[in-house]
Amino acid sequence: MIALVLAHPHFFWLSLGGLLLAAEMLGGSGYLLWSGVAAAATGLITWALPLSWAWQGALFAALTLLAAWLWWKWLSRRGDRQRPAQGQLNQRGQQLLGQRFTLDNALVNGRGHMRVGDSSWPVLADDDLPAGSKVEVIAVEGIVLRIRLTPPR
Repeated sequence: MIALVLAHPHFFWLSLGGLLLAAEMLGGSGYLLWSGVAAAATGLITWALPLSWAWQGALFAALTLLAAWLWWKWLSRRGDRQRPAQGQLNQRGQQLLGQRFTLDNALVNGRGHMRVGDSSWPVLADDDLPAGSKVEVIAVEGIVLRIRLTPPR
C-alpha cells in the first residue's frame, strides 16, 4: 500500500481531501472545509506536476492558509453589510431608534400602542396624536418607545 502511495502521491492527496470534506459534512463547523479543498488542489497539482513530498507538504500548507485567508476576507466584507449595529443584537427597541412609522390608533394622554412589523409596542409622546400621524422613534425607555411627531417634508 505504501509503495502505491509513493508511486502515485496524487491518490493520497485526493483521498485526504475527500476524507476532510466528508468529515466537514459530518461536523459542519467549517474548520476542515478549506484543508479539504487544499488537499484536493494539491492532489490535482501533484497529478499534473511531479513534486517531491516536501514540496507537496509545503504546497498543501500554503493552499490551506491561502484558502482560509480568502474565506476570512470574504466573510468580513459580507458580515459588515449584514451585521446589526454593535451592541444592538437582540435589542429590538434600540434598533428602532430613528425609524419612522404611521400611527394606526390615536394616542390619548400621550400614551397608546403602535404597530411595528408584526408586533405592537407601547408608545409615549408629549402630546395627543391622531391616528395616521407620521412619527419617529426618539428613545427607548424599557419596553416603551418614546415618539415625536415627524415634521412634514
